[in-house]
Amino acid sequence: MKTQETDARISALRETMKSNGIDAMIIPQTDPHQGEYLAEHWQVRRWLSGFTGSAGDLVVTRNEAFIWADSRYWLQSAQQLSGTCIGVMEDGKPATPSIPEWLCATIPAGSTVGIDGMVFSVTAAEQLSSRLAASGISLNTDFSPIDLIWTDRPSLPKAKAFIHEEKYSGESASSKISRILENVKAAGAESVFISDLAEIAWTLNLRSSDVECNPVVTSFLLLTPRQSTLFIDPDKLTPEISGYLTDCNVTTLPYSETEAALSRLPEDLSVLVSASQTGITLRSVLGKRAIVGSSPVALMKAVKNPVQLDGIREAMIRDGIALVRSFMEIEKRMAEATPTTEIDVADILRRHRSAHPLFFDLSFDTIAGFGPHGAIVHYSATDESNMTLSPDNLLLVDSGANYIDGTTDITRTISLGTPTDQQKHDFTLVMKGHIAIARAIFPEGTRGAQIDVLARQNLWNEGLSYLHGTGHGVGHFLNVHEGPQSIRLNDTLAPLLPGMVTSNEPGLYREEKYGIRCENLILTQPGFSTEFGNFFSFETLTLFPFDLSLFDTSIMTDAEIEWVNTYHRLVREKLLPGLDHAAAQWLTEKTRELTR
Repeated sequence: MKTQETDARISALRETMKSNGIDAMIIPQTDPHQGEYLAEHWQVRRWLSGFTGSAGDLVVTRNEAFIWADSRYWLQSAQQLSGTCIGVMEDGKPATPSIPEWLCATIPAGSTVGIDGMVFSVTAAEQLSSRLAASGISLNTDFSPIDLIWTDRPSLPKAKAFIHEEKYSGESASSKISRILENVKAAGAESVFISDLAEIAWTLNLRSSDVECNPVVTSFLLLTPRQSTLFIDPDKLTPEISGYLTDCNVTTLPYSETEAALSRLPEDLSVLVSASQTGITLRSVLGKRAIVGSSPVALMKAVKNPVQLDGIREAMIRDGIALVRSFMEIEKRMAEATPTTEIDVADILRRHRSAHPLFFDLSFDTIAGFGPHGAIVHYSATDESNMTLSPDNLLLVDSGANYIDGTTDITRTISLGTPTDQQKHDFTLVMKGHIAIARAIFPEGTRGAQIDVLARQNLWNEGLSYLHGTGHGVGHFLNVHEGPQSIRLNDTLAPLLPGMVTSNEPGLYREEKYGIRCENLILTQPGFSTEFGNFFSFETLTLFPFDLSLFDTSIMTDAEIEWVNTYHRLVREKLLPGLDHAAAQWLTEKTRELTR
């Protein structure tokens, strides 16, 4: 977006703030469902600022404006905001203040901060209000001026909903609703209001294409023992979906009537709402009916059933086959000196994946970063930034697909020529961390934060690190990022349970040089029991080779080398039956034995 457009939009926002007595406004990168990936209608921060990252909040005062960007987006935000009136706060650095800290130090007592209470969770709004109040600053949770200045704002998504068949989901919606309400009862409530789009999609076995790469249905869901209500745009319903919902004892009301309907609920109806997933506005509408707690759905959704796991394993095989064909094509183009760009790489991957009838969409926009672009953690090639590959650096490709029976997410770093000793050393340090996680055995109750150090220890020993998490939960034909589990330095307090699918993706990024990330998806599985309790381990699900030319075996243990060879044998076993002769030869060469 042009600098003038950004500055004009911020200026228009400031005029609206001034006329409403607002001294600062916070615009988070989220929606009324507290989502990470947003429909175009909710891309308010992106529209205002021109910064396209999937995370990072915008703060605008009468005189200043900043984006708080985490380490994944420090470089990208600096580039995209250069020349605008918006600066960058490198969130995560010790010297960077939090948004409340900065506001309290910047605007005087008696000031008012405005937010749209639909897009601020109960937890976030209450914490912000408390922190501001300590400095004599008030919080207005009903300031939503965007429609006044974004005059051509996209409408809410209109895509039709469709049923995710039980042969893929493994459980009926009625069964899920019954289990959820049992958990709600145990939490001391009678009913539950669900805002999270992935949780609604999972609960009702419904999908749509409302959010790019995330097959969710824009809606809210109220579950009660008597009858449940789905708040959804009527245009999204078909006669089949309406009949299906009736069979599940779910009625529908328009999405726009959510607040009014909640206000009309019986005063004695107790409604459980998630503190982190429900907008403060909706919690306020519920009033005394609301019991604020944790989502009863998140953990149920995260633990995949046997049908889902079978589907994920099948999806991994077809995804691996598509990747073999894709990387063969990339190599051929390089060998023939056919100009190939980062965008070409993404197009090649989509073309091969989408050839399968169960392909629905990518699970996120492909990250294909060549050389210095690989050091931008969530890089996205544009027409302006698009680099042509050359045989003198590394290519980092982070990609995935949503198939009807499973979601994939894989990162591979490959050398397009002869790697340097430093590149091999760095790659092997990252892989040592990847292997340590993959081989981990841990007692029941272990959380991701307690094993995260395994991925980082070899990097730390040399004064190196990476600032993103090591692993995130992955949905089943749903969002590629899901909770509650993760593997990261900050503890999310969720244990790793059998049936959970999590990524394993340590990395290392040398600014202006190259980036390295190595990612597979792993399944927590039961291991063995002793007098000290139950122990779990991981099954690696992803099926595609690592670049053998990048290993420095002189710093690897025998066990690490054997892990690579065992994994590559698994890749051959699973993928060779689906490959033609040429592809089989290519894969066999790429998975040859790694030796000292």
